[in-house]
Amino acid sequence: MTPSPEPRADLRQQSGTAAGPAPGSSDAERPRPAGRLPRPRFRLPRLPSRRHPHPHSPSHPRPRPRRRRGAERRPRFAIAVTAVFFALLYLPVGVVVLFSFNAQKSLTVFEGVSLRWYEAFLRDDVLIDSLGMSLQVSLVAMAGSLVLGVALALGLVRNRGRLGSFAGLVMLVPLITPEIVTGVAAMLLFKGLGITLSTTTVMLAEITFSISYVTVILRSRIAALNPEVEEAAMDLGATRRQALRLVTLPALLPSILAAGVLIFALVFDDFVLAYFTTGVDPQPLSVRIYSAIRFGVQPTINAVGTLMLAGSIGLIVLALAIPRLFGRRGGLDLLSGK
Repeated sequence: MTPSPEPRADLRQQSGTAAGPAPGSSDAERPRPAGRLPRPRFRLPRLPSRRHPHPHSPSHPRPRPRRRRGAERRPRFAIAVTAVFFALLYLPVGVVVLFSFNAQKSLTVFEGVSLRWYEAFLRDDVLIDSLGMSLQVSLVAMAGSLVLGVALALGLVRNRGRLGSFAGLVMLVPLITPEIVTGVAAMLLFKGLGITLSTTTVMLAEITFSISYVTVILRSRIAALNPEVEEAAMDLGATRRQALRLVTLPALLPSILAAGVLIFALVFDDFVLAYFTTGVDPQPLSVRIYSAIRFGVQPTINAVGTLMLAGSIGLIVLALAIPRLFGRRGGLDLLSGK
C-alpha cells in the first residue's frame, strides 16, 4: 500500500517554514526575530598598506627641510679669532712652565728637563719667607671677608627697604672700580692715619677688597632659602640666633666654603693691592717676584710662577667642586650667584 502525497507536502511546508523563506524572496519579506534591531551597515576604515603608509605614521619618512645657504656653515672667522685669542693668552704661560724645567740657565733655548730650579727655590730663604707671608695674608683675608661678607649678605637680603638697595649698590662699587685706584686709596688712607705699611695693612686692604666677592656669591643663595624653615625653628622654641646658627648657616655651608677657597686664590695671586700697601720686609710673594724681575728674569722665577699657577688652578677647581660634594649645584653658576 503506497502512502498518500499529502503528508509529504505537509512535511515540506513545515521544513520550509523552519528553514526560512525561499531563496527568491526579498529581505523585506524575510521574517525577523522579535526583540532584535537591524544591524547598521557601515564600512571599516581601510588600513594603510605597506606600500602606501599613512602620511602621519612614524614609518612614513618626513620630507627634509631644505638647507639654507650658509645656515649650517661653521663660522670660520670666529673660530680663527678665538684660537688667536687663546694663543696670545696662554702661550706666554706655557713658555714659563716649559722653561721652569730647563736644565740650563737659559730663557731662550731649552736644553733638557731638570728640577734644579725648583730645588733652588726651596733653598732660597727670602722667597720662602715671602711665600709664608702670602699664605698668612690669604688665610686671614679669607676668614675676615667670610665673616663680614656673610653678615652683609644676610643684611642685604633681609632688609628690602631703600637703605638695603643703596647698600647693595655701594657693595658693587669695589667690583667695578680699577684695583689700582683701590690700592692708591688704601695707601693714602694708611698714610693719613699715621699707620706704617706692614703685613697688617696688607691684610686690612685685602679683607676690604674681598668682602664684595663673598657678598655677591652668597646673596642669591640666601635669597633662595625658604624663610619658613627658620620660622619653624623659632616656633619650636629656638631663638633667632639659634635658628641662624643651626638652620641658615648649615644650609649656606657649601657656598661659604666655595667662596672662601675662591677668596684665598684671589688674595694669594693679588699684586696691585699688595704692592701699594706692603712694607719693606717681608713682602708678599707676588711683590717679591716683581722686585726680582726688575733686575733680570731668573729661571727660579719660572719655577715659582709655575707653582703659583698650579696652586691657583687647584684652588679654583676645588671651589667649583665643593657644592657638588654636598649635593648642590656647582660649576660657573656659583660665580654668578645663581
